[in-house]
Amino acid sequence: MATAPKKAAAKPAAKKPAAKAAAKPAAKKPVAKAAAKPAAKPAKAAAKPAAKPAKAAAKPAAKKPAAAKKPAAARKPNAAFMKPMTISPVLAAVIGAAPMPRTEVTKKVWEYIKKHKLQDEANKRNINADDKLKAVFGGKKQVSMFEMTKLISGHLS
Repeated sequence: MATAPKKAAAKPAAKKPAAKAAAKPAAKKPVAKAAAKPAAKPAKAAAKPAAKPAKAAAKPAAKKPAAAKKPAAARKPNAAFMKPMTISPVLAAVIGAAPMPRTEVTKKVWEYIKKHKLQDEANKRNINADDKLKAVFGGKKQVSMFEMTKLISGHLS
């Protein structure tokens, strides 16, 4: 009887670490993959070269539908972006007073910034405002290019 409890104690102790080891990969990967992993290592090495030609074969197949879609899918610009906007007098001093779409307004502001070299040398994402742009930017000396579009949209109607 003394040997039976020892064997019983030894078996659960042996099962617990194996169960913990199996539980950790099972949390990350399905149990079937964890069980097949030791046997699959040689198969994976053989499967990898076979997988590359399959990917190469799949790429031309993927390109054909995309090429077929290009002529049929001629994109039209969004009407909201192409609608001529009225420009405020403050912004008109920088880019002109003629009504133009938002996209053109942004292009003209960037032309002005590059022409007068107002982009910050240390951080190209920042714009250093001169007197005209300071009025557009609400009195700020420096704004980021992302903040700039927000500030410009306040001058369009």
